[in-house]
Amino acid sequence: MADRTSSSITIAADRSAVMAVIADFAAYPEWAGQVKSAEVLSAGAAGRASEVRFTLDAGVISDSYVLAYDWHGDEAVGWRIAEPGAMVSGLTGGYRLAPAGGGTEVTYELAVELKVPMIGMIRRKAEKVIVDTALKGLKKRVEAA
Repeated sequence: MADRTSSSITIAADRSAVMAVIADFAAYPEWAGQVKSAEVLSAGAAGRASEVRFTLDAGVISDSYVLAYDWHGDEAVGWRIAEPGAMVSGLTGGYRLAPAGGGTEVTYELAVELKVPMIGMIRRKAEKVIVDTALKGLKKRVEAA
């Protein structure tokens, strides 16, 4: 598996409020910049999505793929590719949520593998842009609620 890109941000809300936004896939196009649509295909026993089809437009990468989710209460969620897309062959990542003062520290990790060759440095830069954009969008969405 490729090296992961990781970043953290502190959000002024408790873990359950942050995880509620993370689990609301239908709203992703409103705050997760590159996500154009997110459709829940199946849900697990706790009612949270177990498989989600995403349509992504991140400039040089436009694709549709399915991710499988593994939830750990309001502490963490991880995902992995369930159905690769035309360009995305592998995608793993997750959010880890930890109490931080009066809020929550959110750490986002992401590793992307593409079917087309891409220099590692350029791929990591693209991952960093995706991670940073997602964290800033998540913070804005949670704190506006």
